[in-house]
Amino acid sequence: MRKLLLASLALGAGLAFAAPVQAQVKLGVGGPMTGPNAAFGAQLKTGVEQAVADINAAGGILGQKVELFVGDDASKPEQGKSAANKFISDGVKYVVGHFNSGVSIPTSTDYEEAGVLQISPASTNPTFTERKLWNTFRTCGRDDQQGSVAGQYIVKNFKGKKVAIVHDKTPYGKGLADETQKAINKGGVKEVLYEGVNPGEKDYSALVSKLKAQGVDLLYFGGLHPEAGLLVRQMRDQGLKTVLFSGDGIADKEFWTIAGPGAAGTLMTFGPDPRNNPAAKDIVAAFKAKGIDPEGYVLYSYAATQVVKQAAEAAKSVDPKKLAEKMHSGMTFNTVLGPLTFDKKGDITKLDYVVYGWKDGAYTQL
Repeated sequence: MRKLLLASLALGAGLAFAAPVQAQVKLGVGGPMTGPNAAFGAQLKTGVEQAVADINAAGGILGQKVELFVGDDASKPEQGKSAANKFISDGVKYVVGHFNSGVSIPTSTDYEEAGVLQISPASTNPTFTERKLWNTFRTCGRDDQQGSVAGQYIVKNFKGKKVAIVHDKTPYGKGLADETQKAINKGGVKEVLYEGVNPGEKDYSALVSKLKAQGVDLLYFGGLHPEAGLLVRQMRDQGLKTVLFSGDGIADKEFWTIAGPGAAGTLMTFGPDPRNNPAAKDIVAAFKAKGIDPEGYVLYSYAATQVVKQAAEAAKSVDPKKLAEKMHSGMTFNTVLGPLTFDKKGDITKLDYVVYGWKDGAYTQL
């Protein structure tokens, strides 16, 4: 009996030592992991995965390891809410996401009610941070800023030319198109065409015919790369040399793959390339050593995760509301995007947009 008891104790001790340490800090990354915008979901996931790995290698957050959860919203609001509720039921307290403004906005109220801190690396519609929610932040800029930069460029370089505006009817696409429209109208440029298309459309021949009939020199498109790429390809197929100008929604190499070489000369607004920021040098090198180009929102997502860690350390707590208080306090966070400070709404305090041109499958700042 004594031998049996000792054996049982030894077995119990062995199991205790063999059991994995349970993660205590639960963080989610939410975005379109599937569907037409999966390239952007991959960017978010890549950035957060690496940040979590680096944080855990350095001891975690306040000595606690971070456990990562991934939620797929497929760029659909209803699926985004399902992913958000799954995060909540799993005990996730911080979410880096989502990508689409049309998903981040409706999920944010679920997160607020559940006490979850949300930092979007990519949602640019102003509404996301304009509702006085305690939990909404972003590491990117806003469409009223992005539209202003695009509009000023158009007024300076295309005044006297024929400009058309098209959007994809989403909160992001229409919001960005409307802000750009305001800016060009203020600068004395009036569009010759303004209309919306449906996300997922494949045939733009009717729209291209209208552009051709109007002799449009520049098409401003508020939307994402799958539709933008097809628009360019079909314009070129009909012999149009119309320049496409769009926003950060085409900041992925898949745009060029879809559009083809006719995309040369396409214009785009996006933040100053974080890959060139000295603060990101070591992380960029680490990504490239793995064969990963940290383009688009990879580093914006990495930075959002860094903010969570630094806010927790400053608050000496992992309580999301205490982290939010530190983030709203004017504290400066040292990130791969450089120093970031948030205002009372949850927006970064620096202007984050410049103009790029596409050539040979890549974009470079003009």
